[in-house]
Amino acid sequence: MKNGLIIINCVLLTIGTCGGPLLTRLYYTNGGKRIWFMSFLSTAGFPVILIPLLFSFLLRRNRNRNNSETAEKTKLILMETPLFIASIVIGLLTGLDNYLYAYGLAYLPVSTSSLIIGTQLAFNALFAFFMVKQKFTPFSINAVVLLTVGIVVLALHSNGDKPANETHKEYVVGFLMTVIAAVLYAFILPLVELTYKKARQEITFPLVLEIQMVMCLAATGFCVVGMIIDGDFKVISSEATDFKIGGSAFYYTLIVITGIVWQGFFLGAIGVVFCASSLASGVLISVLLPVTEVLAVICFREKFQAEKGVSLFLSLWGFVSYFYGEYKSGKKVLEKQQPEETELPPLQVSDSVA
Repeated sequence: MKNGLIIINCVLLTIGTCGGPLLTRLYYTNGGKRIWFMSFLSTAGFPVILIPLLFSFLLRRNRNRNNSETAEKTKLILMETPLFIASIVIGLLTGLDNYLYAYGLAYLPVSTSSLIIGTQLAFNALFAFFMVKQKFTPFSINAVVLLTVGIVVLALHSNGDKPANETHKEYVVGFLMTVIAAVLYAFILPLVELTYKKARQEITFPLVLEIQMVMCLAATGFCVVGMIIDGDFKVISSEATDFKIGGSAFYYTLIVITGIVWQGFFLGAIGVVFCASSLASGVLISVLLPVTEVLAVICFREKFQAEKGVSLFLSLWGFVSYFYGEYKSGKKVLEKQQPEETELPPLQVSDSVA
């Protein structure tokens, strides 16, 4: 069962990591300008979680009916108050992170943004070390250093791929916003894992879905406040009419698909945290980012200069280093768990013939 959940969550995370940034950038490059609106869409697809939650409730209710020993009524909501409060706090942080990322993607090419987000693995390792006692190895330290050097290389040549219609200031601010978004999300993943560990109730996957629901609801509410202050609701209809490709029909279709795809990303991310660890979720996101970069170069014909190639090489090297270290650590654990072989006593050979 758990292997099936891992596969499902990995698929969701793959679709979200690769598709989310491309759809968001498609919105920006064709006349979309509402940053708070894009932040809102990152978690606004949370109602789709109601489908698996309803299915889970029906299964639990049928199981309780068939079990004669279970007299209590099936709970519709599994989450208790402390976990609910923690989920709201994490959700508000997620809403802030969504805004920072959406702001950066408004002014950066997808390939550059993906390379910066890839460095979240380094920060993720640091936060996981302090928050959930994730052990460091020479390989993980090497990965942290390589990923840090990769972002420095990008920063030193930050003006090389600046879009023609943007100022240098906008590009730099977008760059810094994306870096902060990477650091903040690297903090959120171990925080989710810590919440699982500190919860005073059993963490099941239906409960994980409820946590995701509350987190997204809080994040969406945070972004709705920003939309109201920025006046986004007043201009969405006119923005749809003036959209460069497909008009209003394409605009609203893009909005719906973007919300669903980003929801797949967040659901997959916390699902991998549940099935494995926050660091495993961060590693998978980092692995998928080169795919996103290639797709961005193909779809948007973005420039891919030498510094991006160097940064990508350092990111892949860092990932391989981390993965190899985890492989060796896992191998040692398995070897320790295997019982030592005991020698059988030699057979007694009798000279007598029966």
